[in-house]
Amino acid sequence: AVAAFVAFSLTASSVYLLNDLVDLQADRAHPRKRLRPFASGALPIMHGFGLAIALLVLAVAISLAFTPPAFIGALACYYVVTFAYSLWLKRMLIIDVLTLATLYTARIIAGAVATTMWLSPWMLGFSMFIFLSLAAVKRQAELTDQLRGGREKSIGRAYEVDDLPVLRGIALSAGYAAVLVFALYISSPGIKALYGDPRFLWLICPLLLYWISRMVMMTHRGFMTDDPIVYAASDRVSQVVILLCLAIVLVSGSL
Repeated sequence: AVAAFVAFSLTASSVYLLNDLVDLQADRAHPRKRLRPFASGALPIMHGFGLAIALLVLAVAISLAFTPPAFIGALACYYVVTFAYSLWLKRMLIIDVLTLATLYTARIIAGAVATTMWLSPWMLGFSMFIFLSLAAVKRQAELTDQLRGGREKSIGRAYEVDDLPVLRGIALSAGYAAVLVFALYISSPGIKALYGDPRFLWLICPLLLYWISRMVMMTHRGFMTDDPIVYAASDRVSQVVILLCLAIVLVSGSL
């Protein structure tokens, strides 16, 4: 599992570097992204390509030596889709956010394959919807920055400022759909075999509804960073919501 984690991290880092290099023009026009090492000129572009290749080669070597074939296949699929996203898919309307949701879900699948853990369809459904919501929040944040900067159309993306209400709707509806999937999971017949008292899990639903709504609201007000997941990790309210959800899961399982 450790080797799989390292290999996946190296692969993701390789693609992130490639994405930054492909996105140089858009990053240089962005108020925050222009400060990134390659966009600002702090690091030579060729160094970035060299490092991306080196990280990928190292990831492949570790995967072939220490991980099962199923994980290698999952990792290869992840890289191909991420590579396609960096070059083409992120410039395609709606397909970009669907791809982002798929890629985040692919990480969960790869982790399950690496640890030979059974992956619930409920988890896959919840993951797709919640990450689709966060992907829409990401695009909403970019457009909000554009609106404040007086730009009507984003560089390297298919969205315009007029699309903001639609993206907000996608973010909210996908997030609420994730909560619905979780509610259906709590109501499923097999839940009692996994938790001592699954009724407590219902308390997570209003917490998630609040968190999703707040994320969209913070984005609307211009407080969201370029990555909603990074924002959530550093946001005190998000941290409290996550801790409360974990506590509820623990209580439900111990009773």
